[in-house]
Amino acid sequence: MVEWISVSDSTRVVAVAYDAENETICVRFPNDVEWCYEACPPHVWEDFMAPGVSKGKFIHDVLNHQTHHRYEQPPAS
Repeated sequence: MVEWISVSDSTRVVAVAYDAENETICVRFPNDVEWCYEACPPHVWEDFMAPGVSKGKFIHDVLNHQTHHRYEQPPAS
């Protein structure tokens, strides 16, 4: 189980989480859709969470890159 962190400075992302054991970044969007990105070592998470970094731009420029495999999380029941 990952711990979600609220994101208040983004219009595209409402929360993020990192699973260090599986090196997976999870992103929750305003419509409650969650995407998870595999193959994200700690330095990618640190870059994503750095002050002033646009979450939407980082997702577009880095996480959507082919080396990070994206999958949609099923909704929590």
